Order: sequence, then C-alpha cells, then structure tokens
Amino acid sequence: MTGRGVRAALAGLAAVLLAGCSTVPSSSPVTQITQVPEPPADAVGIEPQAPEPGATPEEVVRGFIDANASTARNHPVARQYLSGAAADSWSDSDGVTVISGDYAPVQAQAGTVQVTAKEIGSIDERGVFAVGSEQVYARTFTLTDESGEWRITDPPDGLLLLEPDFTRTYEQIDVYFLDPTGSRVVPDPRYLVDGEAQPNAVVERLLSGPSPAVGAGVVNPLNGAGLRSTVSVAGQSATVDLTFPAGTGDETVSVAVGQLVWSLQQDQLGLQTVEVLRDGQPLGLPGVPDRQTTADWPALDPDAAPPNAVGHYLVDGGLRRASDGTPSPGPAGTSAYGLSSAAVSVDPRTGQLGLTAGVSTTNSPTGAPAALFAGPYDGDLAWVLDGASFTAPTTAGTRSEVWTVRNGTDVVRLPAGGSPQAVSAPTLAGLGRATTFQLSPDGVRAAVVIEGPDGGRLYVGTVVRAADAVSVRDLRSIAPSVRQVVDVAWRNAGLLMVLAGDPGAQRTVPYTVGVDGFGLTRVITNGLPEQATALAAAPGRQPLVVSEGTVWQLAGGTWVTLVRGAPPLAGQAPFYPM
Repeated sequence: MTGRGVRAALAGLAAVLLAGCSTVPSSSPVTQITQVPEPPADAVGIEPQAPEPGATPEEVVRGFIDANASTARNHPVARQYLSGAAADSWSDSDGVTVISGDYAPVQAQAGTVQVTAKEIGSIDERGVFAVGSEQVYARTFTLTDESGEWRITDPPDGLLLLEPDFTRTYEQIDVYFLDPTGSRVVPDPRYLVDGEAQPNAVVERLLSGPSPAVGAGVVNPLNGAGLRSTVSVAGQSATVDLTFPAGTGDETVSVAVGQLVWSLQQDQLGLQTVEVLRDGQPLGLPGVPDRQTTADWPALDPDAAPPNAVGHYLVDGGLRRASDGTPSPGPAGTSAYGLSSAAVSVDPRTGQLGLTAGVSTTNSPTGAPAALFAGPYDGDLAWVLDGASFTAPTTAGTRSEVWTVRNGTDVVRLPAGGSPQAVSAPTLAGLGRATTFQLSPDGVRAAVVIEGPDGGRLYVGTVVRAADAVSVRDLRSIAPSVRQVVDVAWRNAGLLMVLAGDPGAQRTVPYTVGVDGFGLTRVITNGLPEQATALAAAPGRQPLVVSEGTVWQLAGGTWVTLVRGAPPLAGQAPFYPM
C-alpha cells in the first residue's frame, strides 16, 4: 500500500473510531497463542532434573531435551548436559523447534545418539510459528566422555521442545495490525512464554511490525513509534508510554491506541484496562477516556458479526435462509438462475445485505459450462462472466466485492457496481487447481483448497492491495498432515474450519486449525450423519455442514437440524454473508 493510501486510510479510520466510541462491541476479541525469545528472569515453569551420575548417552540426550522446557533464563540445567565448551557456546535464543512427544533417541554407535520425531513446526525469535514439513525430524547428537560422564558436544542452537512441553509453557497471543481500509484489526499470532513480561513483549512485537506472511497486506500505525519505558502493570491495568516520530498527527495516534488496546486486552494477559501516554503525558483524545477497553474501539472488532448476516444455502438452485428455511427475497430465492453456489456481501456502512453473486452450471447465456451472475440481494442478477468452472463466490466484511477462482487458476474480483477484474496469483497455477477459495473476514487473507494427487490440500495466502493492482501472495501449506480437504471456512479472523478425510474413520469430518497452522483439532461429530460435503462458518455464528444432502448446524456440542424438532432440511452450498 502506498504511503499516501496509508495516510488516507488512517485518517478515515480515526474519524470512524472517534465517532463510535460510545457504542458497544458486537463480539469479544479473539484469543490465540504465543512465544518470546528470552524468558523473563522470574519465570516459573517446569523444573528440569540435573544429569544423574552414570547416565547413558540416550538418557543424557533425553534429559537435555526435557530441560529445554524450563523457563529459567539461559537454561542453566540444560547446559549441565553439555560439554564445557558447548555449554559456553550454546545459544538458547535462536528460536524454537517443536517435535512430537513420542520421539525416539537411539544410540547408533558409541558417542552418538540419533533423535527422530515428527516435526510439528518452528517459532522464530519474533514468536512467529511456521508449520513443519511432512519430513521426519532427524538430528544426530555427538557426546564425549568428560570426567567419566557423557556430555553433548554439538547441541542445535535454539530450543528443542516436545509438543506437550511447548503447549504447557507457551501461549498464543495475537498482535493486531490494521486491514488497508482501516475497518478492522487483523490478528498476527505470536507465541510467548507465560509470565509477567507478556504485556511488554506484545507491545515490542507491535512496534517491530507484522510477520512476513501478512506484512504486505496490513497497515501498522505504530510504525516508527518506540517505548519510553517498560510497560507497567498495576493490578489489571497496563500503562504504555510511547514516543512517536516528529509530526505524527492525532489521527495516527488515535488508530495506534485502538490497535494497542485490542492487542493488550486479551484473556491470556488478564488486563481490564489500558492507558496510553505520549511522551509521558495523557493523550487527551476527544471522547476517549484515559483508561480504555476494547469497548472504546468497537469499530476495530476483528470478528464483527452483522446482525442481518444469517446463514444461507441453496435448494434446487434457489437461495434459502438457514434461520427458517424460507426463500430469500427476489429472483435468487427461486430457481430462476439454477445456482449451484452463492455469496452475499454486507454493506460495511449500513450492515444491510447487498451485492449477491451466484454460479450457475445450467443457465449461461453463451452456453459455457459455468456462468457468474451478480446483482442486489433482493433484485435481479445479471450475467457477468463465463468459464469452464468457478469456485463458490466469497466475500469479506471490509469491502462490497465478491471473489471467485475461474477455471481453477484465475482469481477474479468483482466490486459492487463494477466490472470483473483479474487478481494476480503468481504461485497458484504451479500448485494445482483451486477447488475452494475463501476470503478471511478482514479480507487480508485467503484460504484455498488446491487439488493434488492425493486429494485437496489447504493453503493460506495474503491479499495485497497496491494503488494499481490486487494480488494474492505467499500461498503456504498450513496443514500438510491433512489430506482430502473438500471445503474450508473462517470460524473467526484467526481460525479456520476444514472438512477433510479422517483415515481412521473412513469419512469426512470437520477440523479447526489456526491461520498459522498450529493447533489442528478435530471437531465433535455427535449427531452428524456420515460424509459431510460442504461447510460454512463465520465469527459469532453456528457452523453449518451439509451431510447426506441435508443441512446441519453445530449447537451446544452436537449437530442438530436447522429447525429444532423438525426433520433435516435438504440443501447444499451453505454460506454466511460477510
């Protein structure tokens, strides 16, 4: 985004935020997980055991890995498992490698131990998680005899943690940046050691900027700002004293404050209010109290759920409301267009359902295999584009536009009232054919299912908007262990819901996974018939799934019919307006 565009977005957002300070947020902030490169000096966590006399090489390596889970500064116990020279040179601050808990240390020959495990992922010095590859983690440790005891001579720099130790010691916390319209904060998950230093670590990461994966798609109002002193916490209130570059206007400061409040008022941090000072003095922003909560910045809610955005699905080519199964207004609610998939945008200014787009495989005016239609929610839909195929349309909550992938590789964006525009996706064609493409609620990320030789695979990319072009970059696999993915939706701004094959159950089941690939979890299937084929999800909404040609919703830990006490309703292609 250009500097002029950033300034314009910040100025516009400041006006919106200050005008909306007295309203109540529509949903609570999203919570996620984190890591910090250097544990706090007073951290309390796992107490490792020192080496026992006469320990075998395998026991020494196992003890060293266990001691990596300590939160004590410099990991003094872990260094006791190292030779004298290695203990002096080993760096424990070069990130973290996370491996499965069922690893195997095996002595291949005298003085060497081979460790093999599943690599879960790695966390860099900024706390950014990268999902592991499908290859097995393998590391050979060399040991030497020092005064009759085996000690490691070549430890890998950084920490080597078992997954159970990692999840027990670290927390995921989102640092928030802004989408290019300034409408919402965008989560950027970080992993931080649990402890009193977390609030300061969060602010430092905000000041250092977004992670590379999302950096080109967001705006950082705190760019160039600095901490004048460590973030202070008294009770459940934090005080952040910042200095801004000369000439920074109130509009930028205002947006930065909202960004800070959303980042610091998360459940893991235990903070109820945040006070931001500028050069030691109160900000004095009109309509904003000295001590603030996210309720003072409702316009930034990353998971705002428009009240009119009820679920929809299709029956016999016509659009239906999931709330009661009745047809939507206008011709789209009938079978006039023979729709096979659809999407509806929500006007970010009014909250009303607006631009509607649908794909038809029977009604192309040119006789093509598929056609894209678009128009108002309650009005006529007009033909827009033909193709061999289109993915189900998708919308985001920050702009009135619809996206789809034409012919498996060509990403198309349709603004309200405009003509279809090509979106550059330079790496998509090389990965395969896209069968599903879903924008995140903030419009900064895209989840893509790409067909491969062993079924669909899940990728996430970043939407980058420049002055003269829009692109989808950095498509990366975030759940390489999950195969046969058939659909994906956004549970919230930082969490995906996925339908994929379960080899053990020989069926398709729902999972959730973080936007960075961490925390793959199978979703309960109580009450759900066999072989789910499509799903829909949205912030603050009950997920919808199509199974055996009928539509089901997740409520209270079980899957139930759309109308309580009534038989299942037939339907396909569910979605939530965004």
